[in-house]
Formats: sequence, C-alpha cells, structure tokens
Amino acid sequence: MLRRSPVLKALAGAALALLVTAPARAAWPERPVQIIVPYAAGGGTDLTARLLARFLDRHAGGRGVVVVNRPGAGGEIGMAAGADAPPDGHTLTILNTPNLLTIPIERAARFRLDSFAPLANIADDPGTLSVRADGPVRDLPGLVAAMRARPEGVTYGTAGVGSAGHIAMLMVGDAAGTSALHVPYNGSAAVATALMGGDIAVATANFGEAIGYARGGNEGWRILGVMAPGRLASHPDIPTFAEAGLPVQTGSLRGLGAPRGTPPETVAAILLALDRVMADPDYRRAMAEAAQDVRYVKGEAYAALLRDTEARLRALWTRTPWNR
Repeated sequence: MLRRSPVLKALAGAALALLVTAPARAAWPERPVQIIVPYAAGGGTDLTARLLARFLDRHAGGRGVVVVNRPGAGGEIGMAAGADAPPDGHTLTILNTPNLLTIPIERAARFRLDSFAPLANIADDPGTLSVRADGPVRDLPGLVAAMRARPEGVTYGTAGVGSAGHIAMLMVGDAAGTSALHVPYNGSAAVATALMGGDIAVATANFGEAIGYARGGNEGWRILGVMAPGRLASHPDIPTFAEAGLPVQTGSLRGLGAPRGTPPETVAAILLALDRVMADPDYRRAMAEAAQDVRYVKGEAYAALLRDTEARLRALWTRTPWNR
C-alpha cells in the first residue's frame, strides 16, 4: 500500500479547507433581472429594451427579465437609478446617446458615464433629416446650399432643446459652417405633423421614427440621409451624410450598462448571454421587423465608442452650447 508523504497530506488538507470555507459564487442570474428604460413606454428605446428582455430571458436561464420604465428629466431619473443600483448584475440600464453623455455635460447630473460599466451596444438608430417631397430641397447638398443662402430662412423642428435631433442639426451646421432656425416641439410626433403641415422646412428624427412616418401614409415624406457610418442594410437606397461631405455620425446608440463595480465574472456572464441573443435568428428577425438596426459592440470597444462620442459632444458644447 502506497503511503502519502506528510507534504502531500498537508497540501490536500489545505485544498479541502479552501473548498469548505470559500464562499461559493452563484452563477448569474440568481433571480429575475430588471432592465431600466429611462423613458416612457412606447418609444424606440422602450421597444429595444422589450425585444432584448424577451430574448435575454431565453438565453440567460429563464429566471425572468422585466422592463421597468423610469422616465423624467430627459432620461436622468432612470439612468441615475440604474447607476445607484446594487452592482450585482440584476439591475441593468439602457444607455441612450446622446442623453447619457449630454446631460452630465450641460448640468450637474446625478450620474456620469463612468457611473456605469458599459456592457454592449445593442442597436443604432441613426439620426436623419427629412423634408416634404414636394418642397424645393431634394437632397443634402441642396439643404446645405439653402442654409448657407439664408440660415434664418430654413426652419427645423426637434423634439425639444437638447434632444437628439437638436444636437444632430447642430452637428450638421457645425460641419457645413452654417446654421438654421431651431423650432422645438413637444415630441417627435408633433415635429412630423409640423413638417407635413408646412410649418417647418426640415424634420429631425431618428431613423426608426422617420421610416415609420414615411410608411404611415405620409407619401410626401422624404428622408434626405442617415447619420450612420455606412448605408443601412435595410434601406441601402438612403445615402449617408458622409457621402454629401458632412462627416456627421449621431443618433441614438442604445446599449446596456451595469452599475460601476459589477464583478468581472458577472459582466462576463452577461456578455455571454448577449452573444447568444445576437446570434439568435429570431432576435435578428424581430429587430428587423421593428426597423431597429442591430449594432453589437461590446466590452472595451463599446466603452471606447462612448468615450469618443463624449469627446465630440464636449467639443460641440464648447462651440455651440445647445441649451441656449
């Protein structure tokens, strides 16, 4: 019979002691997960979250993923609640640009970009500019020419001061070296009504909204371009702003964030579940049917994308503060 040496006995005993005394770390998720949407139900961001929740539950063990709407203060209330949640992976937040980045730039907010551990970008709903099809402006070069000829004569509607559309148009003016006359409304639906009624010359909207208006019986609605890195696979006929010499990329990047301090192993488990969601053809089909363009950027690449966008917005704020 073989006898173990005293050294081997000691090592075995130490290993057993570690197994007995070390706390076991449960796999994520241990219980239902909630996704905070910092806007009211029914909008594009809410739709992104609800589609994600459905498929995340499918690929994360089926313990339940619920969407909680926490609207108010342009998204600050919901994002602050997400930032203040326990960092255990069971409260996640939809991080929406530009508000995630612009709110802390323009005021002393209850959260900052580094209040979150950015997990992954899910969808890209790029900005657009639209006009009436029977109007004098036919394309982006024509719009820029009109703005340069009479800046105060070109009116554009947005969902409000500091909204995604407002900032998008400021970026366009900054790139073109000109400006237009801002007319803020209470929401994008009012902007669409104003455009079709001839009250404004240009409507700002994210692509998902604009294509919905174009399909909704507004045959006179013309989308001039998308503020995306490339043409959208779903609508390759619509040019990008870069093609017109305007290097503007903005809109609503919709990603998922956890509170800062979430353990790396929990982050890794969430990202693994997101990988499975993104590879699910049913999810891709549902997103396409909802006119939501999937743009999956995760981990450090997502964090770098947000930091770069934040730097560009800070530079724009220095030149053209959007709350004045």
